Amino acid sequence: MSYNKILMAKEFSITPANVPHVETKHRRIATALPAPETVPVLESLHRTELRAMQGQPPLLWDRAEGFQIYDPAGNRWIDWSSGVLITNAGHSHPDVVQAILNQTQKRMIASYMFPNAARAAFAERFSSLLPEGHRKVFLLSTGSEAVECAIKLCRTHGIKAGGRGKNVMVSYEKAFHGRTLGAQQAGGIPGLKEWIVNLDPGFAQVPFPDGFRTTDTSFDFFLKSLDEQGIGAPNVAGVILETYQGGSAAFAPKEYMRSLREWCTAHRILLVCDEVQAGFGRTGTMWGFEHYGIVPDLTTWGKGISSSLPLAAVAGREDVMDLHPPGSMSSTHSGNPVCCAAALASLEVILRENLVENSRRMGNLLHERLNRMASQHPRIGCVAGKGLVAGVSCVKPGGKEPDGDLAWDIVERCYHKGVLMFCPVGFGGGTVKICPPLMITEEALEESLEVFEEAFTEVVAEHEARQETAAR
Repeated sequence: MSYNKILMAKEFSITPANVPHVETKHRRIATALPAPETVPVLESLHRTELRAMQGQPPLLWDRAEGFQIYDPAGNRWIDWSSGVLITNAGHSHPDVVQAILNQTQKRMIASYMFPNAARAAFAERFSSLLPEGHRKVFLLSTGSEAVECAIKLCRTHGIKAGGRGKNVMVSYEKAFHGRTLGAQQAGGIPGLKEWIVNLDPGFAQVPFPDGFRTTDTSFDFFLKSLDEQGIGAPNVAGVILETYQGGSAAFAPKEYMRSLREWCTAHRILLVCDEVQAGFGRTGTMWGFEHYGIVPDLTTWGKGISSSLPLAAVAGREDVMDLHPPGSMSSTHSGNPVCCAAALASLEVILRENLVENSRRMGNLLHERLNRMASQHPRIGCVAGKGLVAGVSCVKPGGKEPDGDLAWDIVERCYHKGVLMFCPVGFGGGTVKICPPLMITEEALEESLEVFEEAFTEVVAEHEARQETAAR
């Protein structure tokens, strides 16, 4: 099943619907949704932008602060999206905003690859926090761009280590690494590759050991999966995986990852952890790969790196990062000074305000509550994640088949009640993703969890009532 097909067939209506009014300390819904006064702007976007941009709840953002989002009508939501895992330090943190303003006032806001002080300051600080031996940094614009660079480095290293036959990139089924050509082929979502006429034979996928849809989580199963495709270690240049799978929030077992690390080292294969969603405190540790007790050869970064502006990075071993000579790898907006100033400010906020620890503590509350829900609701197949990222897998009765319609309606109902999430993701579009800014308070988290459980219970009851009626 291709989950993106389900999502592409659905979109939220921009016709205002009457919904119950809400007024609490953290939420306010006082109009129909979307607010009638915002409809002209939504209609303009529908006329001028591609249809693919119409897949999110129709909330016209007017401002966002901390863990709350406001529309022009004064409605207020608790944000469970972080702008799709971007605003780790919170929306519009004063220090980040001030850093952006300070840099723009210097009248130097772009420099291509020419040196600038903001780039140097962020690269130095970021590098200093990475593990020893993993401290060379290349700044880019997007996570997809970082993944493309990592693939290039893996294949360059592979050819040097074992000849042109050592070029295969191994990745995982159901993975998402971005929407550029190489990143989509490294990804494990078939529907995102249907338009690619000639798939690169140098990409191979194996099952991700999530323990739910892939019950065999042994490293032997990894080796067996490669062997069945006729791929041996001498052919492999790199193994790339999301530190947790973005579509489900599932982590691999620690022992699996340690075996993978040993196998890669033994065969001169580069191990790449895609930290675009996992880094900068999201999982309750500064870097997501810390949960595995390993250090990868390369890492890719984006989203929460700046809590605001477009920036991404590749980091890794010096001998790998320096394989290409001066001028041979570049990016037009590499190390943009305004973005770098924002990223440095965001990083310092995360450290100074102990947001990694808050992510861990609030994450414990989040997962305890969600797992309690799962024990009471058979329509929750599993709950995955760590820290302030969770994936709630909605399933059809009696099995593991994803229920994308149920997940979609839960997201919409929460939007109507003042808790904002992005549209469902993962296999069959059945996963509700929860990822609030890392500075969310316990009070706001508890309130939003109450809303989520209420919405889940209501929507399940409505679905089951419709099914009973249809069966008569």
